[in-house]
Amino acid sequence: MNRKFLSSAIFLFAVFSVSAAQKQNFNFGWKFQLGNVDVRSVSTANFDDSNWRYIDLPHDFQIEQEWTEKGAGARGFKELSEGWYRKTFKADPAWKGYRVLLDFEGIMVYGDAYLNGEKIGKTDYGYLGFEADITKLLKYYGENVVAVYAGTKSNSRWYTGGGLFRDVHLILKNDIAVSRHGVFITTPRISEQDADVNVLVEVEGFRGKNADLEIVAKIIAPDGKLVGETKTYAPKKSKKLTDEVLLPLVNIARPQLWDCETPNLYTAEISLTLDGKIIDQTTETFGIRTLEYSTEFGFKLNGKKVFLKGVSNHHDLGAVGAAAHEFAIERLFLKLKEFGYNHIRTSHNPYSEAFLRLADKHGILVVDELYDKWSNKDYWAGRVLWTEIVFRNIPEWIKRDRNHPSVILWSFGNELQVNEGWAGFPTGDWGVTTYRMLNVLAKRYDSTRLSTVAMFPARAGAVGKNDEGFNTNIVPPELATVTEIASFNYRWMNYQNYLQHAPHMIIYQSEATTNELAQPFFGMDRDKMIGLAYWGAVEYWGESNGWPWKGWHYSFFNHALEPFPQAYLIKSIFCDEPLVHIGVVDKDSESMEWNDQTIGTMNVSDHWNRDDGKKYNIYTFTNADEVELLLNGKSIGVQKNNISDIKKRNMIRWQHVPYEKGKLTAVARSGGQEVARHQVETAGKAVALRIEIENKRWKANGMDLQYVNVYAVDSKGRRDVSLSGQSVTFEVSGAASLVAVDNGDHTSDELFAGNKRSLHNGFALAILRAGQTAGTVKIKASVPGIKSAEKMLQTN
Repeated sequence: MNRKFLSSAIFLFAVFSVSAAQKQNFNFGWKFQLGNVDVRSVSTANFDDSNWRYIDLPHDFQIEQEWTEKGAGARGFKELSEGWYRKTFKADPAWKGYRVLLDFEGIMVYGDAYLNGEKIGKTDYGYLGFEADITKLLKYYGENVVAVYAGTKSNSRWYTGGGLFRDVHLILKNDIAVSRHGVFITTPRISEQDADVNVLVEVEGFRGKNADLEIVAKIIAPDGKLVGETKTYAPKKSKKLTDEVLLPLVNIARPQLWDCETPNLYTAEISLTLDGKIIDQTTETFGIRTLEYSTEFGFKLNGKKVFLKGVSNHHDLGAVGAAAHEFAIERLFLKLKEFGYNHIRTSHNPYSEAFLRLADKHGILVVDELYDKWSNKDYWAGRVLWTEIVFRNIPEWIKRDRNHPSVILWSFGNELQVNEGWAGFPTGDWGVTTYRMLNVLAKRYDSTRLSTVAMFPARAGAVGKNDEGFNTNIVPPELATVTEIASFNYRWMNYQNYLQHAPHMIIYQSEATTNELAQPFFGMDRDKMIGLAYWGAVEYWGESNGWPWKGWHYSFFNHALEPFPQAYLIKSIFCDEPLVHIGVVDKDSESMEWNDQTIGTMNVSDHWNRDDGKKYNIYTFTNADEVELLLNGKSIGVQKNNISDIKKRNMIRWQHVPYEKGKLTAVARSGGQEVARHQVETAGKAVALRIEIENKRWKANGMDLQYVNVYAVDSKGRRDVSLSGQSVTFEVSGAASLVAVDNGDHTSDELFAGNKRSLHNGFALAILRAGQTAGTVKIKASVPGIKSAEKMLQTN
């Protein structure tokens, strides 16, 4: 929600500087210190922080710590720690007469906030934020000091990051105003000709007042034109702390629907007027779209069948860790959409507000998940008991996210059906009663979406893979038969058995294994089921199977978002466009048991710099009818795509192909006509570096990132993947700073800070953060012995 705020005293100023006057970015100018300090003095003006480090938010202090085998592999081989943030600021006299608030979007894993020596707020579950009213504590003469503590010691079972990892804002409000997350927009009826829009506004500060408070909502179309308006009055002499006011229905002619291909967004401009003066304004974006679920068709968006083709990952973003940088999120979306994905499950916690804004923008369908286990101890990332906090978390979560058209389903938890201690309140029914309680509460704040809980791959009664009866008594978990959508992690081959016991279930594969490649997709009844999300399709930190791997690596993309060859297999099943891609087998596939599930990865790569005299097995991933493989123009043969076998479909294997320097070419044909080709070519020795940038619209807002990819290339510009270990030195000057360096190697012990990084397979990466003033940025990358590369960039 983007808040505007007007009063007669500052009307002209606010019209032309709304964001600066009303919702200020509070991310800049912080200082950070790892470790604990005296809580009584850290937020006072005389505290000595001269040795602390200056940082801007968002910030993940955990990713900055040394990799160490002393740390748990589940937490990314980082030792759990704690730290403090401080920021000194002056209060503007123009703020007098208004409420002043600090909005923390999250503190990882938990944290406390202080101002001028007084505690102002906390979060015990850092994936959700809070708002702190600091009006009475502000000093208008002298400095104000805000201090924030963050700790990461918890029972989380993955890499969480640590610190002020999301945005902080300073907000000005009148006493009478729209409440936090206080606008709810629904579209109860939609047709091609028109759509009805309901706007619910929650007003605070009007209790007992006998005055005319007018609430107005204007609806702005995606092209910026006013297309509707509605108004009403708040109830007088109300006895409630806040009033939820439903405005008269707005009818929109010829609505532009939100979907994955055309994610049209409308804007509601809400204003409160008292005695003829506007005292509060806020805006909320929303989409007009319908959601339908059924055992007959699975899922429909705007009346059209859509199959979810997704990823289920944790929230970290490669080299920046858990820090929720918008462009780091956006480049993930762009890459996923390029490969045919339309869906993300936010496992197993609410993601950032920026994530959902960008999902709205790019047409990504989101299953919005709140928790992992419903446990007071095991795998619980909160600071207080789960049973104490759940009923506070749900309203904050639902109200925060409910206006996003990208959110299509609420998920309350993950993998409960294995231990009664993970199933919520002790009712002895594997979480059924707990789910029903949570669902009632969620429906209080949003009745437009269904809900689910993802199931551990066990049977009813928590019968696991190694238990007697697992393969003979194939009965679905009790909770899955009760949830509005039945979400199963893995076990796609058992879904038809499950439906024999509970035919009313509408099935979603909330996690699919990457080692089974296309099988989880082809093995589902895609006409009648909702879709799937591949677990760990992108490498993430934590949940490592052992040193030196720093995290999950059974993936289709590395943590720098470079695709492995098998990513193109998934693209071939997710996309209609013809394609073919070569993958050369480097070594046998690896696998292991994880959560009663076999996981693993293909060890393939797509280069043709190999050992003389050796023979190689090769895959060609394709959705065409057949592929011809050629080595230096000579045909090795033609093979058909075996579409009748889901283990082999779209992946043709070529045995014992002799290595010969030159060009290996795959030509894909359908109906006898060439439809796609892919070629790998032997590269020579690297002689130079090449720079490629990703962010074509780099904004000078102090927040936007630029990703600078550096490749070692031969005299013909071909990437030399043999170059690994040589150190790249980055030099950056001008209107940006260097925030991280990377090379995509998930086993590396190097840190992301500094200006040097080893090449890995001829690749390195620099991440720059724009300054707050537009200007020129110069970046130079150099490696001893080869020609350096430099590039002039511009922030706008």
